[in-house]
Amino acid sequence: MKFGVNVFIWTANFDQSHLPLLPKIKAAGFDGVELPMFHPAQFDAAGIRRGLQDNGLECTICSVLTGDLNMTSADAGVRQRTQQHVRECAAKAAEVGATIIAGPLYSPVGLMTGVRRTPDEWKRVVDCYQAIGQALAQHNVHIAIEPLNRFETYFLNTAEDAVRLCDEINHPNVGILFDTFHANIEEKNIADGYRTVARHLKHVHTCENDRGIPGTGHVAWHQVFSALRQIGYDGWLTIESFGFSLGELSAAASIWRDIAPTPESIAFEGIEFIRRGMAAAKA
Repeated sequence: MKFGVNVFIWTANFDQSHLPLLPKIKAAGFDGVELPMFHPAQFDAAGIRRGLQDNGLECTICSVLTGDLNMTSADAGVRQRTQQHVRECAAKAAEVGATIIAGPLYSPVGLMTGVRRTPDEWKRVVDCYQAIGQALAQHNVHIAIEPLNRFETYFLNTAEDAVRLCDEINHPNVGILFDTFHANIEEKNIADGYRTVARHLKHVHTCENDRGIPGTGHVAWHQVFSALRQIGYDGWLTIESFGFSLGELSAAASIWRDIAPTPESIAFEGIEFIRRGMAAAKA
């Protein structure tokens, strides 16, 4: 089991100027950090990798589709550009030493059509992932597709649908990121959600229901930890939250108030709770 923290708690764009954060993150007991990658050409993989190695930390990558990038689009040109973008992200992730790219990599967050997902949109996403599978394997990078809550996407909301999507994509480098924040909204039982996605589960976000400090809200943590033990999950448990005053990033995450004493307390108190919970959990 590895314990990570998303740097969105501190910054929307991680670069070498943020490397001084790493010793403090390491000292708090984290094994790695989750780094945002929106524009792979602008991501300083070599410099960041040196900083991670100097501090004995690993990393995962999180990403979303921005601008006109969209796998669900009826425009074949848009889909082709999106596929190429993901291939470039995979190459850059490998360069920084990451093997996981996690996020809702099917359509832009917040995009709503006003109607339900269509079979054509579903097939386009399946086809896109089948087209990029070879590049993922070449770089030894796995994509963990994230179902989001209904207020952030109409395309993929539940554990059951995420499993069906991965079954149809049918590629070993494509799986699921399952996030307690979104599952708390969409699943009848979060622990059952983890059991549902078990065979495709590649990454876990351990987030409280209000994005605050894990263990201070109403997520059914004991059940979550027990389910993770039961399914034999041994990957990353990553705390994802957001700074309270990071401009567009905080607004995009709907952080309209201070949800903890400080943003850092979400990470540094949260990891203690998650470590204790996993240590105490029994399958």
